[in-house]
Amino acid sequence: MENENVKQILEQIKDQCLLKGVGGIKGLTVLFRRMDKDFSKRLCFSEFSQGIQTYGLHVEEKDISLLFQVFDINKSNEIDFTEFLSKLQPAMSPKRVEVVNQAFELLDVNNDGVLKLEDLKVVYSRNAKKHPKFVSGEWTEEQVLQHFLNSIDTPGNPDGKVTREEFMNYYAGVSSTVDDDSYFDLMMRACYGLPNSGT
Repeated sequence: MENENVKQILEQIKDQCLLKGVGGIKGLTVLFRRMDKDFSKRLCFSEFSQGIQTYGLHVEEKDISLLFQVFDINKSNEIDFTEFLSKLQPAMSPKRVEVVNQAFELLDVNNDGVLKLEDLKVVYSRNAKKHPKFVSGEWTEEQVLQHFLNSIDTPGNPDGKVTREEFMNYYAGVSSTVDDDSYFDLMMRACYGLPNSGT
């Protein structure tokens, strides 16, 4: 029964985050990272509770306490907030995961498993030149590409590199706003110039 309660609480938090838009879960991640003063990726109960409340999520204190107990696996009175956040990430179908991986592999020009500005300059500069701020002369191509990287990078701690996991997490958020697998697939292929599926 407790397991079912935890699932319901997580669904409630996930739904509230997604109501904030594609970046809803990402925003909660940013808040938790800011609270993590020692960069341990761990929060005590008061920090965890305060983070949920500060972010404007409506969760009863008893439910926050239950979640904390469940995620405090080694009973150290701390939880790994990345583990908690991973449970909020909407699952993607295998078809969606496949097309996100194809996009990542296309962008990862040197096949080192990390997207950097140099990778984007090779394969994404055509898209950057269509960006309104580039067209208006407000941004350079490099600024557009850096903005793109930062939007996908780890929230609150961009390092100018995007791992496959960060890329996948970003698109899990986007995926949660698109109901149809075929439309998501089409959107990703159009965005990254991927060949149509089956060709």
